[in-house]
Amino acid sequence: MSLSRLPDAISATNEPRSRAGSSLVQLTLVRYREFLREPEAVFWTFVFPILLAAGLGVAFRSQPAAIMRVGVPRETAGAEELARAVRSDPRLTVDLVDGNAALRRLRSGRILVIAEPDGRGGVVYHYDDTNPEARTARLMVDDAVQRAAGRPNPVPVRTVPVNEPGSRYIDFLIPGLLGMNLMGSGMWGVGFPIVDARRKKLLKRLVAAPMSRAEYLLSFLLSRLTFLLLEVMAVVGFGYWVFGVPVRGSLGMLALISLLSSLAFAAMGLLVASRVQTIEAVSGLMNFVMLPMWIFSGVFFSAERFPEVIQPFVQALPLTAAVDALRARMLEGSPPAELAGELGIVAVWLAASFVLALKIFRWR
Repeated sequence: MSLSRLPDAISATNEPRSRAGSSLVQLTLVRYREFLREPEAVFWTFVFPILLAAGLGVAFRSQPAAIMRVGVPRETAGAEELARAVRSDPRLTVDLVDGNAALRRLRSGRILVIAEPDGRGGVVYHYDDTNPEARTARLMVDDAVQRAAGRPNPVPVRTVPVNEPGSRYIDFLIPGLLGMNLMGSGMWGVGFPIVDARRKKLLKRLVAAPMSRAEYLLSFLLSRLTFLLLEVMAVVGFGYWVFGVPVRGSLGMLALISLLSSLAFAAMGLLVASRVQTIEAVSGLMNFVMLPMWIFSGVFFSAERFPEVIQPFVQALPLTAAVDALRARMLEGSPPAELAGELGIVAVWLAASFVLALKIFRWR
């Protein structure tokens, strides 16, 4: 909704309460109209996360085990025998090329390992030990070489493939996207309209309306409740129906986690917009607040990848707590008692942000 329509809503709040209802109800209705009359907001809230989930879900869909490519310098003695030994593992393929070509392919990532006979019956491996795929390929090549040389397996083993929903990347991704969407829509959907109204001098007119500062700020939080249900249904429903993402916990607990998280991010949006005067300033502050959570909170990969020294900071972020709680409930069906820590962190952010926003908020 263009904020130029706010005077009509303000006039409604100035009517006798018997006719117009409470100020909080009228202000909440204004929030609904603002959102529904902005097609861009509807797109970023409901359509974009589904497109993102679809794209990443297809890109990282479950596939057969990848074929690892290995280079063997053909000019070395014993190269043909080594190549045959490596090919005995169907998961490996061999490029039998000259040494310089093999090195160039290794540097460009076209092969993962160079296996070179050392002339004394042994094998020398060249690979990037910081690359997880290269480390795996090296182990596979060595295993194939040792077995071809007659190495026995003293311990019998067998493999049982597990492809149960919950272990795939798309299963990991959907709760992360839901948390990210709750953060973005909560903060931008609340902070931007406040600053835009202040910039257009419309907040000055609201000062004269029969309402309190708390009612005005609460209307933003309450308006999130209706859109929250649609957001959760869009993201979770898409993951469930298209990719079979499991929802193992109760829907009621999932709704509670989403509600608390959405309100916390909306309160943070209120806090950021409490005194900002321009759209450029609120955009910068919003990105400054959300950037650490985009990076550290484990939306697209596990937050445990970060060093131990910064884990206290990572775990204290509200998005980290929200995403961890969503994943634990959806993928593992964790009981509420096990989610108390994450929900406590989100609740603290909600209470602290709203109280501080209420204290420092300015109409002008």
